[in-house]
Amino acid sequence: MPLHRIYHPLSAFSTSDKQKISERITALYTDVGLPAFYVVVLFTPVESESFFVSGKPTDKFVRVVVQHLARQIPNEEGKKQFSEKYENVLAPFVHVEEVPPDMWRENGLIPPIKFPEIEKEWARQNKPIPY
Repeated sequence: MPLHRIYHPLSAFSTSDKQKISERITALYTDVGLPAFYVVVLFTPVESESFFVSGKPTDKFVRVVVQHLARQIPNEEGKKQFSEKYENVLAPFVHVEEVPPDMWRENGLIPPIKFPEIEKEWARQNKPIPY
C-alpha cells in the first residue's frame, strides 16, 4: 500500500488542491492495475514554528515522503520513471527542479560541489564563504 505524506505550510494547499493531488497520485497506481483503496495520501499542515531548516523556523517548504509498503519498484529505470511521473503529478502545485550545480548561487558564489574541503567549511560556518 503506497503511503504519501505531504508536510506543508498551513496555507499551501486549498481543499480543492488536496483533492486534485490525491486523485493524481492515486491514478499513478490505478493506471498500472492497483486498486485505488491501496493509496493513502496524508496532508499534514505544519506551522512555521514547528518546521526548521538550518536550525531556523520557516514557512517555505513542502516535504513529501513516499513509502511503498506492499510492493517495491524493481529496478533503477522503474524508479526513475516513477519519480518523473510523480514530479509531473505535483508540478501544477509545487515546483520541483534539479538545477546543475554550476548554475547555483549562494550569496553570489557557486557552491563548492567539486571541492569537498571547502564545502565542509561552508557547513562548519553555516554560510557561503569566498574560495
